[in-house]
Amino acid sequence: MANGWLKHAPFIGYKSTAKAKERSYLTQEEIDKIIAKEFAIGRLQQVRDIFIFCCFTGLAYANVKKLKRTEIVIGIDGEKWIFTKRQKTDTSSHIPILPSAIEILNRYKDNPECENKGLSLPVLSNQKMNAYLKEIADVCGIAKHLTFHLARHTFATTITLSNGVPIETVSKILGHTALKTTQHYAKVLDIKVSRDMSKLKQQFGHI
Repeated sequence: MANGWLKHAPFIGYKSTAKAKERSYLTQEEIDKIIAKEFAIGRLQQVRDIFIFCCFTGLAYANVKKLKRTEIVIGIDGEKWIFTKRQKTDTSSHIPILPSAIEILNRYKDNPECENKGLSLPVLSNQKMNAYLKEIADVCGIAKHLTFHLARHTFATTITLSNGVPIETVSKILGHTALKTTQHYAKVLDIKVSRDMSKLKQQFGHI
């Protein structure tokens, strides 16, 4: 239409019937189960650590793989932050690092592979990581399909939104360009609705 090749918009009366897919995520109990599990194989331990790191930072696979040590900086509050750019959208992402994630970073600070490449964590290829994640799910008795997308969804739901972090803050941390993208996560949080309404019930109980 901009070029004058069409006089009328051909899709003017079209309405999409596609429905947004419900995003899967881990509960706090499932996260705790994976963290507590002792693995005899070193590689499983390593993949578990990186997966949990993503659950506590919201980083996608591509971003955790390229995460440099120089991207771990001291933020405005005097605490450690991740200052990086999302590979997918090239938007800046500033993430305050939670204690569980700092613990994992410290675990690999003397890792030779990381030291040589200046990387924060020893991340394997996506194919290998996903294969090991499947094994971790089986060993931990978790029926969900563990992926790095699921880790990111877990950060958005169980770690942040469920614990009262405002959706605007979560959107900023995830590097979303539109709040609408983050709102997909908020739809599934019945537990948060329950907590919020519980406070309201208490308030009306005093009238």
